[in-house]
Amino acid sequence: MASKDQPVCQIFSFQDCKTSPDPIFELPAQCMTPTAAPIVIDNGSFKTRAGWAAPAAEFDSPRLLFRSVAARSRGAARSETQIGNDIPNLELLRWLLKSQFDRNVVVNFEIQELILDYVFTHLGLSSEGSVEHPILMTEAPCNPLHCRQMMSELLFECYRVPFVSYGVDGLYSFYYNNNQRNLQRPNTGIILSSGYHCSHILPVVNGRLDAVNSKRVNVAGSQAASYLQRLLQLKYPGHLAAITLSRMEELLHRHSYAAVDYHEELEKWRCPEFYEREVHRIQLPFSGKVPGGCVSAEERQERRAQQLRRLQEINTRRREEKLQQDQERLDRLLAVQELLEDGLLDQFHKSLMELNMDSAEELQSYINKLQLAVEQGRLKLLQSDGAEGKMEVRLLLFSSRSVFQPAFNMAEYHQLFVGTERLRCPEILFQPSLIGEDQMGLMETLQYVLARYTPEQQEALVSNVFLTGGNMQHPGMKERVERELLALRPFQSHFKVTMATRPGLDAWYGARDWALEHPAAAGAEGWISRQDYEEKGGEYLSEHCASNVFVPMKLAKPVPARPAEPAAALQTLTGASASAATVTAAPAPSSFTDSADVNMAAS
Repeated sequence: MASKDQPVCQIFSFQDCKTSPDPIFELPAQCMTPTAAPIVIDNGSFKTRAGWAAPAAEFDSPRLLFRSVAARSRGAARSETQIGNDIPNLELLRWLLKSQFDRNVVVNFEIQELILDYVFTHLGLSSEGSVEHPILMTEAPCNPLHCRQMMSELLFECYRVPFVSYGVDGLYSFYYNNNQRNLQRPNTGIILSSGYHCSHILPVVNGRLDAVNSKRVNVAGSQAASYLQRLLQLKYPGHLAAITLSRMEELLHRHSYAAVDYHEELEKWRCPEFYEREVHRIQLPFSGKVPGGCVSAEERQERRAQQLRRLQEINTRRREEKLQQDQERLDRLLAVQELLEDGLLDQFHKSLMELNMDSAEELQSYINKLQLAVEQGRLKLLQSDGAEGKMEVRLLLFSSRSVFQPAFNMAEYHQLFVGTERLRCPEILFQPSLIGEDQMGLMETLQYVLARYTPEQQEALVSNVFLTGGNMQHPGMKERVERELLALRPFQSHFKVTMATRPGLDAWYGARDWALEHPAAAGAEGWISRQDYEEKGGEYLSEHCASNVFVPMKLAKPVPARPAEPAAALQTLTGASASAATVTAAPAPSSFTDSADVNMAAS
């Protein structure tokens, strides 16, 4: 929410954080003995988090945290690819950035392989031979079987890992926070998860995901950042280059908030006092050196006088050139008139044709006009010579006066006033129509999902509404969901909304805790061994409390072909058909008996 007891003028600046390359860690001995510790990879569409699932205190947080992007120019070698934190400034290479995701589903497995190489190398593993550690990786809710098959093929065939486990990030966060709150298992609730590319509503019934009633909303953090960039670029067309997508993501994370009542909050912003108190002024970087800013008043006046003298000289030169041209043309016309006075009519008419004139009267009118123009030009030249002294006197009088000119505030010109944009961008999660998306908002989708259950199941689900994901970190998000639920639910019904402890990191912590409680072994719940992969296929999934539901791929059985007849019978039929063709060339038989005799004869 917007605060009330803050100073009148709030000026902030962009951090423009530039990442430094991740160190290459040594492989810890605790992760090798007595058994190989699992590697937990939260494969997020915005950031990738990787670390060890080991009980030691030094492994309580992910070792690696970087953006899920790769930058490689066309035709470059794999060794020249920059991954995650190796890219110091994303904006310089924005046009080269590639991600393994389409929405929230992994589709580009070449980039995924590069990111896995980066993870294993920086964790101290050599991926040239094989990775002898179990891998626990997050995947999208209701992940397509083909995508899981390609991921399993990459892990088992390329890296030769012994075990793999897949789970949903929102369910891992739900699992971790329920353990922190000491809730009795199995848990029932509904998860509202909003990440970078899309948001999900995941109902959990008796500790398992109800995949049939899970829904996705294609609005999340990336759409909010693009919307904010579009709003500010329309508002400040002079700073288009400074309003970058990376800065908009920073602005969204640090300065935005979710309004409990959107329309009421907009009405507050109409008040000038509220606006001055709550608007955030974002200072853009600029150079304080203004052209002429360090020049004294005398020097500026001298320069102004020089410019005026230069303009006067230019005007005088132009008048002289114009006077000279008119004088030359007048002399030529007078020479033609002299031909008429001397009686040289042939030469006179020839000269008139060259001048494109018809008669002597027209020639005389042109001569009169040019004589008048030449006289006026000479008078202007004389007047300009006398005006130079007067102009110098005026300049001296002007310089003696003290003229006050307000100074141009360069710093204020390079400020972005972020007002209603602070709440309009998170609002697209509840009203996607603000950005032109023709789909339901998060709470409308939640109402649709709840309507698919019985009233008793609805009570159990809304008693544990869980918010997680990086896009749920806006202040006021929990209060907004509670207000919307109060309007959706029946009178005097009860519900409880809980926010994840660390919405952006709890998925990794939940996956680590699950891996510690369920060691990898052949036949263990949630783990896929190499034998399972070879026998059941790459799309196989071993279900557990934080995983998707495995729906086997049903292949339509082909219709069995009719058995082929023996070759001898085929030759007999061929001969019979040839004979029948010969017989049918004759007149057709008159009765069924005759046709039977013909067939017998043919055989």
